[in-house]
Amino acid sequence: MSTILDPQAALAAQRRRDRLVRGAPRLAFLAPAVLLVALLALLPFTITVGRSFLDDSVTDPGFAGLASYARLVTDPVIVLSSVNTLFWLVGTVVIPVGLGLAIAALTNSVPWGRLARLSIVLPYALSGTAVAVVWNFVLQDSGALNSLLRGLGLGTLAQPWLLNWPGNTIALIIANSWQATGVAVILYLVGLQGIPRETIEAAALDGVDGIRRFRLIVVPQLRTSTAVVMGISLAGGLKAFDLIWVLTNGGPGRATETLAVSMYWQSFVLQRPGSGAAIAVVLTIIVVAVSVAYLRKQLRTH
Repeated sequence: MSTILDPQAALAAQRRRDRLVRGAPRLAFLAPAVLLVALLALLPFTITVGRSFLDDSVTDPGFAGLASYARLVTDPVIVLSSVNTLFWLVGTVVIPVGLGLAIAALTNSVPWGRLARLSIVLPYALSGTAVAVVWNFVLQDSGALNSLLRGLGLGTLAQPWLLNWPGNTIALIIANSWQATGVAVILYLVGLQGIPRETIEAAALDGVDGIRRFRLIVVPQLRTSTAVVMGISLAGGLKAFDLIWVLTNGGPGRATETLAVSMYWQSFVLQRPGSGAAIAVVLTIIVVAVSVAYLRKQLRTH
């Protein structure tokens, strides 16, 4: 009885009821989005997890335990695919972040900056297939790059860029970065324009200029932009498919496959849905784990 009559308890109960009343409309607005995510993302993923524990039979699959997951570490093609995915993970983060920051900083306050940025951002508007067609023209044996090298008297440097591993994987990463750098430039440019001018002027008055000012004053204030760029680059690099498939079809000898391409190859080309589902589950876990770990680290620094 004393609890009911306690003014503080009554006030706390009233506040809880008010929060529930105010929160009901918000939940109602969120419900369709949550339902869509559950139907279009969580439900298919749950089905894929279940399929990964079945064998590779298409018509009458039976329980196979962890056999499909064991193949991920015993099949040499999938092991090489995992190594290529690691290359992509590093390359598609380092190149867009480094180039995007450099280009945005160098073109931020120069008269010709808009034209330079436009030429960098335009590839981002292309589809992965279109980018693959462009780079196929550049990298094939008689393509633009080898023709340029021979024209400059550097014919000894000409080579089949898409035939030898790991050079072909590196070439694919560069081609992907050519497209992905555009969004990095845009995001870094927004970050640079959001830095208070007073901060830069104060640093200049204190004698901090040039590279030192950029490293000590500008880069720390671009932490949020860097987090977004790295998140986009990580997700894009790990799920890259169309560029690889059009340029090399995963070859030669499946040497340029990443886990995303191996997932397609196992599921639809070799008709091994159990193995394909296992790769899909592992790839999803990697993408989510890397993204969450990085974003948590970035949020702790703010």
